[in-house]
Amino acid sequence: MQYHLNGFKPGNLQVGDASRVPPSAPPLRELPDQVDVLIVGTGPAGLTMARQLAEFADISTCILDLKSGPMLFGQADGISCRTQEIMAAFDCSEILAKEMYQLHRNAFWEADSDNPEHIKRTHKVPDARIGLSEFTHGVVNQSRLHDLLLEGMANSVTHLVPDYNRQLVNLAVDEALTQDFTAYPISAQFKRTDKSDDSPLETIKARYVVGCDGGRSSVRQHLDIAMVGDSTNKAWGVMDILANSDFPDIRVKSFIQSKNHGAVMVVPREGGYLVRLYVELDLLEKHQRAANLDLGVADIIRQAQKILTPYQLDVKEVAWWSIYAVGQRVAERFDNTTAEDQIPRAFLAGDAGHTHSPKGGWGLNTSLPDTFNLGWKLASVIRGQNQPSLLKTYASERRKVANMLINADREMSALVATKPNAETEANTSKTAEIEKFIARQNGFIAGTSIGYDESYICTGMQHQHLATGFAIGQRFHSAMATRLVDGRPVHLGHLNKADGRWRLFIFADDKSPLAADSEANKLFKFLQESEQSPINRYTTTGQDIDSVIDICAVLPQQDIEIQDLPALLWPAKGKLGLHDYEKVYHTCNEHDVFTQRGINRQAGCVVVVRPDQHIGTLLPLNAHDQLSAFFEPIMLLK
Repeated sequence: MQYHLNGFKPGNLQVGDASRVPPSAPPLRELPDQVDVLIVGTGPAGLTMARQLAEFADISTCILDLKSGPMLFGQADGISCRTQEIMAAFDCSEILAKEMYQLHRNAFWEADSDNPEHIKRTHKVPDARIGLSEFTHGVVNQSRLHDLLLEGMANSVTHLVPDYNRQLVNLAVDEALTQDFTAYPISAQFKRTDKSDDSPLETIKARYVVGCDGGRSSVRQHLDIAMVGDSTNKAWGVMDILANSDFPDIRVKSFIQSKNHGAVMVVPREGGYLVRLYVELDLLEKHQRAANLDLGVADIIRQAQKILTPYQLDVKEVAWWSIYAVGQRVAERFDNTTAEDQIPRAFLAGDAGHTHSPKGGWGLNTSLPDTFNLGWKLASVIRGQNQPSLLKTYASERRKVANMLINADREMSALVATKPNAETEANTSKTAEIEKFIARQNGFIAGTSIGYDESYICTGMQHQHLATGFAIGQRFHSAMATRLVDGRPVHLGHLNKADGRWRLFIFADDKSPLAADSEANKLFKFLQESEQSPINRYTTTGQDIDSVIDICAVLPQQDIEIQDLPALLWPAKGKLGLHDYEKVYHTCNEHDVFTQRGINRQAGCVVVVRPDQHIGTLLPLNAHDQLSAFFEPIMLLK
């Protein structure tokens, strides 16, 4: 797809340039007095949280922002493979894949040894992330991802929309009420920024609050949580431009290091014309802020032109620009608790919990998974399905990722820069080291290798050999299988929707699932009939049988009729009792998930997938008691 030919226009990219209009803010309204969840901030973390909670009619949610309306341009642009997998859970990955600019190559440039004032390409390589997911790492305006999340919220059963023009002025947590899970211990006061200073404050009582309000988070400040880390003395400029250039790799992600003028990173943007440049600028004095530099977009352009010599850069339009300093910080806590036995009621996510440079594309792609992790936990606790102690796992799982992010960002920032700073004492060419870094960190950059440590919701490592390609703690690595009833190839990972349900992927053993001595047959019977079955224990009367724990069976055999399988695998659901025929799949030569994911063909296995698509445990087919025991500390009995 091509767009922005006659100037950058934000909005729905499915609408042509001539008629596209930017999204507008919803009408201002009075805030509710009381909600289950209060979300402060409408960035990727806040909107991902709101998008999940919007699906539950029995959860009241309010999301607010200081801004006057939806984001239109700027900030993040990279969309990692893992982020697209999460967006698939919201049924909008296809439109992202259609609109984004896919990154298939990286180019590396250095000073020409024969003419040091000129740059020269050293080599091009395929992007290291290709093949890590069914999705390809790409680039699209962050506002477009916001649009898709906002659209899903508005079209949900709760018709949730944000409230803009609200500044948080006070936030209090009543510690005497935090361990009473029916109470509303959060009290937040907001000022309308579209009115005079003497307008009355609005107060909201909440059961939980999630601070997604950026690097200068007011929520974090009111919770008295410090940021730990530091900033380097390096300033960078970033700009999204429509330009003409004879630089050969203007449509390839490129790392450029000149001899005397610094570095540029080129990131081609969606639509075929737009491009983002990260441009190395001056060193900062101690305690000097990048925002206070006497520099503007013209300075960024001039510096980029110097670095790109001998190539020309003719900028026709600047859609957005900013100047920033590289800094790496992590909040000392991700929730309000200070004691091990406390259940948290206030949380930090996204840039409120971790700040870093934007060049690695990790901001959005770490912020969004933060609340994808927290969202299902919060929803299940509020709805009375899961133990409140589950909320303690958010900080332990996501703060580890934040620290990994900071370490990676610190290394990459030092490699990309050329001018001396704390990490680089001399002007040196490091494109080879950049390439090695990308190759070494490709799984982390893509988000696909991020895993959670062993805990009661990530366990069973002793059975990892049963399916070596489904790493416990990591996300369910999708592979294709053929749907039994109609022969359609389906990505199994796309069955993991953001609906709060757990999923059991049952990879059957090599005996016919119709045979009484088949371990798969015995497991189906246990799940359907036993009082100890987690499905029967946690599904209330009147609910569909798959409303809490869903099942997907993958069979090595193809010559099976679904009507011959237990009713659990084609259950009657809904008001009309219609059968669900989309729970059983089989392998074939073209789509052999057993081979692709290292599944033991003779023994089979059960892969338990959490509502955030991460693998909770992996068990043998005959481990009925262990399967029941896994859910006991997590779930509440019906």
